Amino acid sequence: MPETLFELQEKKTDKELYSYQQGAIHQIFEKFDNERDDYHLLYQLPTGGGKTVIFSEMVRQYLKNHSKKVLVMTHRVELCNQTSKMLTSFGVVNKVVDSKANLDDHERYSCYVAMVETLNNRLNDGILDISDVGLVIIDEAHYNSFTKLFKFFENSFILGVTATPLSSNKELPMNRNYDELIPGESIENLIENDFLARAETYQYDMGLTSLEVGSNGDYTVKSSSDLYTSPSMLNKLLEAYTKHSKGKKTLIFNNGIETSIQVYHTFNNAGLPIMHLDNTATKKQRKHILKWFHETPDAILTSVSILTTGFDEPTIDTIILNRATKSLTLYYQMIGRGSRVLNNKSKFTVIDLGNNIYRFGPWGADLDWEAIFKSPNFYIDRIKDDEAIESTFKHELAEDIREEFSKSKDTYLDINAIYKEATFSGESSKVVLEKSIEQHAHICIENSEDVYDALALAKLLKEDIDNRIQVYGKCISKSTYNFISWLKLDYQKKLNAYLRENFDAVFEQIHGHPPED
Repeated sequence: MPETLFELQEKKTDKELYSYQQGAIHQIFEKFDNERDDYHLLYQLPTGGGKTVIFSEMVRQYLKNHSKKVLVMTHRVELCNQTSKMLTSFGVVNKVVDSKANLDDHERYSCYVAMVETLNNRLNDGILDISDVGLVIIDEAHYNSFTKLFKFFENSFILGVTATPLSSNKELPMNRNYDELIPGESIENLIENDFLARAETYQYDMGLTSLEVGSNGDYTVKSSSDLYTSPSMLNKLLEAYTKHSKGKKTLIFNNGIETSIQVYHTFNNAGLPIMHLDNTATKKQRKHILKWFHETPDAILTSVSILTTGFDEPTIDTIILNRATKSLTLYYQMIGRGSRVLNNKSKFTVIDLGNNIYRFGPWGADLDWEAIFKSPNFYIDRIKDDEAIESTFKHELAEDIREEFSKSKDTYLDINAIYKEATFSGESSKVVLEKSIEQHAHICIENSEDVYDALALAKLLKEDIDNRIQVYGKCISKSTYNFISWLKLDYQKKLNAYLRENFDAVFEQIHGHPPED
């Protein structure tokens, strides 16, 4: 004889909750019992901490002790289905309210799981009766799409759950829609207690000032594509993967489909096992690709931002951020995809090619979420912009080029410092380039036997020259594309001329004897 709905509801789940999860449920129910019926509470817990487990057990306990119903809202169909399955595993019989759902029997259910847009349509059409819903749970509550539904639940207790309680829209702060935030366990505590893996990070100094910010407050897809599909950036990505993640299961995040496709071709041409996934893939294609990714130990998956929520693959070893973002939420979501623990996996690798760690700090840093919730603009306004980040970079020669200058103790020159010194002394800014050329010439001669060797080494300095000219252009506030391009060519000519004219003298100055004939 099949179990009745009531008997299913009474079932105890076979999932054992951790102490911090039980503590969270106690804290939330305490607010539910003591605050007004229409209180709006926000609960924060890092990705991988088990938010769905917590609110599924909450739903089970709520329905056992109250006569009203529960509604769980999500913003994506994958999350909707995953949430429904999790609730079922806790013995909570639930009805998924999607575009295909027949709601003739909805009165038989005490728990609904709904997509936000579908629910909005159903409620506006008066198809679903929600007058007896006492508890509304909103997953990924930082998305603003949910707020338009609050008017339907003026007498319900609303619980929003999120890993990052910072609104995706600066103009709509979360403290406008929620009365209070309860912060959960920190990432560091979850790592210390073996609930999450620790991130080993490798960050590269990236020149991102060509990126443009769109109306949504983040970098545009077009400007990102223009930068990240360039041969030099694709090569840098491939080099970073080869150095830090070769043979490991790797997930690459890009800003835009075109970038991801170019990444696919770059890695595929290098003979590496890679697939590309974006939101144009059919359900069948997506299922096939994710199955391949799960089953292939050294698989590389390049994608856009569709795998930031509702995707759980604990076998991931490396996350590559092949993009920049101004969204703290997206930053945490992307890295969080690699933080799941599995068997003997206690750490994972993060490769940052978007200055994101400089922008937001290390993943897992001790953020004061309560302060961010109360004063989000105070936090947002203090996030460094790209120029401020890049002004601190110390440009070093690539390893293979540095080896060619092995006799030089130091190859770096601080253009900013020399410019400030020249300005303070009342000298022309041209002095900066003259001193730079002298220093470049010095390291070329120091590592050469004759002038021809020195000229050959000077060619290897192209990237370093380009970097110095970019910094110089910012110093003099004159950085049009044509002017900078001219400066780079002029610099190389003057460096070559300096080497031809001064090689013998500088060589003798360095070595104490003239070069041998």
